[in-house]
Amino acid sequence: MNRLRQFWQAARKVFALPRRLRAVRDRRTDPPIGAGVLTTSLFLGAVLRVPSFLQLQAETGRPGWQRLTGRSKPISDDAFGYGRERARLDDLRDLLVVVNQTLKRNKAFAAAKIHGLLVVAIDANEQFKSRSRCCAACCRRQIKETDAAGQVVEVTEYFHRQVYAQLHGPDVSTILDLEPIRPGEDEAAAALRLLGRMRRLYGPRFFDVVTVDAWYAKGPFVKAVQRLGWGVVSVLKQERYEIYQEATALTRDQAPHHYRWEDRAVQWWEARDLCFTDAAIGPMRVVLAQEQWRQAQRVSGRKIVEDKQSSWRWLVSRELDGSPAQAIWQIGHQRWGVENHAFNELTAHYHLEHCPHHEPVAIVAWLLILVLAFVLFEWFARLHSKLGRLGWTLQEISRQLFLALARWEELEPLWSG
Repeated sequence: MNRLRQFWQAARKVFALPRRLRAVRDRRTDPPIGAGVLTTSLFLGAVLRVPSFLQLQAETGRPGWQRLTGRSKPISDDAFGYGRERARLDDLRDLLVVVNQTLKRNKAFAAAKIHGLLVVAIDANEQFKSRSRCCAACCRRQIKETDAAGQVVEVTEYFHRQVYAQLHGPDVSTILDLEPIRPGEDEAAAALRLLGRMRRLYGPRFFDVVTVDAWYAKGPFVKAVQRLGWGVVSVLKQERYEIYQEATALTRDQAPHHYRWEDRAVQWWEARDLCFTDAAIGPMRVVLAQEQWRQAQRVSGRKIVEDKQSSWRWLVSRELDGSPAQAIWQIGHQRWGVENHAFNELTAHYHLEHCPHHEPVAIVAWLLILVLAFVLFEWFARLHSKLGRLGWTLQEISRQLFLALARWEELEPLWSG
């Protein structure tokens, strides 16, 4: 079976993907290459994990590629860069929203619920850094290094960071949206801008809870998320906070509760009705946990099993008063998914750290296409084709998609005309 043909047929049937890709517009005037063809080629390149626009230019000359897109000539890397500079980001985001709404409607996220709640993890990730290339949207920092003469000098490093919103589950993982962090901006400000847009695009009931790192454990952030209609679970590390100290005092003499999750033995305590910075936030809860487990690893060819342990505190907003501490423990650890799965997967296999065209709009447009490819590949590999459940690795499935491009006579044009 031609896996690439299977992928496109499934994506056409479930998401009307070819038609939606062709409907994505840009701001070019009388372009020689239609926006739909450019977007489809970029999406196909992301699915097949093509590392650069220059390599993508070579791939667009292949018969299978041209049969799919209906364009009989290669597309230059300059055309991809020029088109992405003039991309309509709203169109790309709308396409990502439609895909995620369809997944939810088809019950793809049902297994991701924790105590009946859908949890979205918010986290930032740095993609690109350079000491020579920069653009108007670059953040910058001073780095100390030793030069050839052995002197310590400061150099300016330019970089881009984005905040991502991920919904992670055992069956499928998806990214809902992303937002660039502007130069000199606090990470939490970009996260609130992202959440505000997601409320407009997805609606207030698409998910229920936001889980974040300790960086976001601040009164203004918690209050803003509550106003958007969601509960908050945040890691709590700031020992100087009164709520941290109160939770320590109130749970010191409590007998621990015991909880087992897979290979982890968990002891937990909780303190309720604590004040946090602002009365408008309402009473909050702190859940404390100590975990123990055994972890095997190979050192010098020998298998070594080590005892591991960790301690956690989570700050919980009043919207989650009805959720037991065990659920808070799971929600708090849900944030691991965006780092362990999304960022690692995108970096290792989708060339996330490579910037194919360094321009503010082009960067966001490319990342949105990359995310769309990640989401749909996850859906195809884990849910639709069930190849993952049959023992196929994601890398092997990706390889089969790429090899299928060579059997061009088996492929069908994505659209006619």
